[in-house]
Amino acid sequence: MPSVQRLLIVGSGDIARRAASWLSKHFLVFALVRRADTAESWRGLNVRLIAGDLDNAASLKRLAGWVDLALHLAPPQDEGVHDQRTRNLLAAFCRGGSLPRRLVYVSTTGVYGDCGGALIDETCPRRPQSARALRRFDAEQTLRRWGASRHVSVILLRAPGIYAHDRLPVARLQAGLPALIRADDVYGNHIHADDLARACCLALFRGGAGRSFNVVDESDLRMGDWFDLVADRLGYARPPRLPLACLKQRLSPAQYSFMLESRRIRNDRLGKELGLRLLYPTVSAGLNHPASA
Repeated sequence: MPSVQRLLIVGSGDIARRAASWLSKHFLVFALVRRADTAESWRGLNVRLIAGDLDNAASLKRLAGWVDLALHLAPPQDEGVHDQRTRNLLAAFCRGGSLPRRLVYVSTTGVYGDCGGALIDETCPRRPQSARALRRFDAEQTLRRWGASRHVSVILLRAPGIYAHDRLPVARLQAGLPALIRADDVYGNHIHADDLARACCLALFRGGAGRSFNVVDESDLRMGDWFDLVADRLGYARPPRLPLACLKQRLSPAQYSFMLESRRIRNDRLGKELGLRLLYPTVSAGLNHPASA
């Protein structure tokens, strides 16, 4: 094993870059990128880029045999209920040589489905309802089976709505899209992008094999209240409130699907097992931070 471990980041979005700024101080970091124009966003992060497309298994041949640790942040494809991208990635790792010792995967709290507003933790059964959540559920199962059979420590991080100063529902507020009336409103959950990135880094060191973690903050908010908070912070009008029966024609299918699931999620394992102390324990704290102005 080399003196400096080689870490592969799969999925080159915002969370990947936030995590890379810390990870590059501890590992020799590589990032799998699909498009050449992605390279500019990685400038200055001390990360080596590898061209490859998770939708094209043949393009992933260079991933075999040298990865010590992996951080898997790539979403599934947009169709179906199976995550072929994760299957292609694992097949590439298995083409020859050694396998990663540890793999951290960022999934979604959507795998729990609708819990009727109940307070849940990681022991709650997973009952995904949307196609989006079913694909993530499939990825979790695929990774768990692969890790157990190949003796790779797989750690699952389940994230809810991710926000930051540049990840707020501005377009929705500008469009005046409605939220639910109080009687119909659902509970949502959130995590600041910086705290999710920090959880990814800690999981690479401290996450137990086969363990799952809810990476959520400590807010206890209904969805409409979240939109009101953002609107007040940014100076927009609060969204109008309508009954659920009236929203289906006003929202996209994806937007509407979030109105059908309600859950409040505990995050006890984050502190007890990963030792993560949230920078932004509530969305109010995150929105009040200068970077969120």
